[in-house]
Amino acid sequence: MNQERLMQVLVGPVVSEKSTLAGELARQVVFVVLPDATKPEIRKAVEQLFEVKVEQVRVLNRAGKVKRFGRMSGRRKGVRKAYVRLAEGYDIDFGAGA
Repeated sequence: MNQERLMQVLVGPVVSEKSTLAGELARQVVFVVLPDATKPEIRKAVEQLFEVKVEQVRVLNRAGKVKRFGRMSGRRKGVRKAYVRLAEGYDIDFGAGA
């Protein structure tokens, strides 16, 4: 796995009520990842970028919703998320903002 690819695998963190709860209860962090990202790539990317130890990676594909606007019909893009469980004693804090 080359360095450039690992820097692009993680698209961004998911900050929602569900992901915050997962972080508090199970030491998990949720990321949006590239559609073709693999579990080993996600593990390496998180460990290198945040200097933490990853215990487990689970991946989920969410299909895009079909939406209508009058007679026009379209589809939103699908999203691939990674639920990353951190090893004991490690934490990633994205901050609360301003």
